[in-house]
Amino acid sequence: MVAAASVVVAVGTAAGMLTALGDEDAGGADAGHPRVTHSVRLDALPVSPSPSPSASAVASGSASPSVSPSPTAAKPTSAPSPKRNSAKKEPWSTDAVTRLYRHPDSQILDWVRAHPDDPRRDVIASRIAGHPAAVWFADHTPATITSRVRAVTAAGAAQGRVPVLVPYAIPDRDCGGHSEGGAPDLDAYDAWIDRFAAGLGSGEVIVVLEPDSVAQSECLTAGGRADRFASLARAGRVIKDADPAARVYYDAGHSGWHAPAKQAGWLKQAGAASADSSDGVFSNVSNFHATADEVAYDRAVLDALGGPASLGAVIDTSRNGNGAPADGEWCDPDGRSLGRAPTLTTGMGRIDAYLWVKLPGESDGCRGEPGTFTPSYAYDLAR
Repeated sequence: MVAAASVVVAVGTAAGMLTALGDEDAGGADAGHPRVTHSVRLDALPVSPSPSPSASAVASGSASPSVSPSPTAAKPTSAPSPKRNSAKKEPWSTDAVTRLYRHPDSQILDWVRAHPDDPRRDVIASRIAGHPAAVWFADHTPATITSRVRAVTAAGAAQGRVPVLVPYAIPDRDCGGHSEGGAPDLDAYDAWIDRFAAGLGSGEVIVVLEPDSVAQSECLTAGGRADRFASLARAGRVIKDADPAARVYYDAGHSGWHAPAKQAGWLKQAGAASADSSDGVFSNVSNFHATADEVAYDRAVLDALGGPASLGAVIDTSRNGNGAPADGEWCDPDGRSLGRAPTLTTGMGRIDAYLWVKLPGESDGCRGEPGTFTPSYAYDLAR
């Protein structure tokens, strides 16, 4: 089996080729794993975003009216949370079941609006731009992070939709590779997470907490890994204390990487087995592994993890329609296709959602500049 490490080129930062780490548990070979993502330019995110355009609005290029954030959107991180039932997770609200939030500011929506006569436009608009995707927060900006998170969560709440947020600012992310960056140290990260959580409000939200932070931690010393995991456990608690309706998922890598027991051991140290900090795990972010493989892998991780029966998993299905390439190619590989549409109703036990964490059509660096929307790649995935 080819082992692939997972790395992300940060939103709003320099992008480049992605590196990989070998994994002795999966055969020792190393191949790159894409995670270039630039889905939302949060460095320029408005405080009062307009609501997501409907599919027909995307096709027509019409604009939506603006939505002002609710004055009660912010909630102090010290606010007490109600006692959680660790044996059973509350179901998603009726309105949330089929309505994940789609932010109106993304490269793909910009392209669709700017190219009304491109022959690829209708396919890209309907099959990719028409679906909700995650919103990434990948820059360490303590002064603005609360207002930028609040802008997204307030807009989602105003529409009765569930945003998917990706905080990506852990120190030493990508083990010093092309997506290096984040907070300068863990004390700064803890403070940043406090400010991130203060923008969540009180509505339903999914938090995909720090891709690669657990699966790609072998570059750290044992002490450094323990310190990171302590900060991740704290982050989950802070987020859930700030917004008891938030669901927090921890990094499980993907089915082609670490063995489930090894990954679960790290996840337990990072707080993923505690209902006070976690709702489960996420996998396959920006990768291509088939949904069935991820379902089996995530269930194995959860079984090894232990914890309350309420823990589940969310899977990135954005580009896994044809599964992972047999040769392990990770950089805009040919022959891939869109996976299952994002949904909060999977019909699969312990699988809470299929999400598009990586926005399809954003290049890994081979079909276009890393992290940029590449229409030819998007069209090949969508047709």
